[in-house]
Amino acid sequence: MTSASDREPSKPRIELQFDRPHRQHEPRDQLAVRYRIEGCDDEHIRAIEHSVLWYTEGKGEEDLGVHFFQRITDRTMMPPTSMAGAFSTPLPQSPLSYEGVIVKVRWCVRVRLFFDGSRDFVSEHVFDVGQIPPARMPVARA
Repeated sequence: MTSASDREPSKPRIELQFDRPHRQHEPRDQLAVRYRIEGCDDEHIRAIEHSVLWYTEGKGEEDLGVHFFQRITDRTMMPPTSMAGAFSTPLPQSPLSYEGVIVKVRWCVRVRLFFDGSRDFVSEHVFDVGQIPPARMPVARA
């Protein structure tokens, strides 16, 4: 027989909905998202963080920039009182999303849950800023 303290913690799910279903935004657009938290069972959430950020992937050093950040610790704003949330922010002029051969620039919305104890859970949802076409590998000439 297992007790409640012996059970593995549940795996939360965060369903996030962008205001634009294609997740394509232009610089200076207003980004608006809604989310729903599921699967927390009886775990108590002590804080929720919302952020909008960009990061690079590829060769060399990876960069990261936080454009928007909000931390909610008010008990009346957290589950089980509210299993859903929303936020919005205007997007900056740059950097633009870029799918390069050597480096990529990605934008994402991150929702992070902090539970009583030391456990946390992060959910990231990628979107695009701007319309730079993907880079292509040069074709070798014969």
